[in-house]
Amino acid sequence: MISQRELLIRGSEKVIGHYELLLANAKTEQERELYLQRIERERRLIRDLQGGQDHRAA
Repeated sequence: MISQRELLIRGSEKVIGHYELLLANAKTEQERELYLQRIERERRLIRDLQGGQDHRAA
């Protein structure tokens, strides 16, 4: 059975994939920046999830 943490990580990975598609088709610099920021936010979430409980307690 898949853990909640693994499910959240896979969901964030999918979100990143969607933002990368949007980024590839961005028409303006503002759009590009928005998508890059959102991709980085999702990557931070993944790092936090992979760090687990110990990371948050530190």
